[in-house]
Amino acid sequence: MDGEISPNEVHDLLEDDADVCIVDIRDARSFAHSRIPDSENVPFHELSSRIEELEGEDHIVTVCPHGQSSIQAARLISSYEGTADARVESMEGGLDKYGLKFGLVSESDDADDTDESANAESPF
Repeated sequence: MDGEISPNEVHDLLEDDADVCIVDIRDARSFAHSRIPDSENVPFHELSSRIEELEGEDHIVTVCPHGQSSIQAARLISSYEGTADARVESMEGGLDKYGLKFGLVSESDDADDTDESANAESPF
């Protein structure tokens, strides 16, 4: 694991269309309710069996509600041989902090696919 990344830095990466893979480790229901745009859902309990999906990524950022479980996920991902060359970080403060500052999208927002549809509220 390469440490933590701030919500501001994650937002900047997304705004700049950087090659970054945002991995949301919450359950599918929570992910459907609210998430960072263009993030992928790999629930923590499925991570070890689905880790090969992340093989070949250059930059991976793990996210969770408050930034604690995502640290463990980042450590697990960085220990995998297929992601050894990737920069793997956990988002500090979690989705709670990101959502309050930048907003999150939900499945119903995907039809719009605009930043205007993001709600600036806690996902919890």
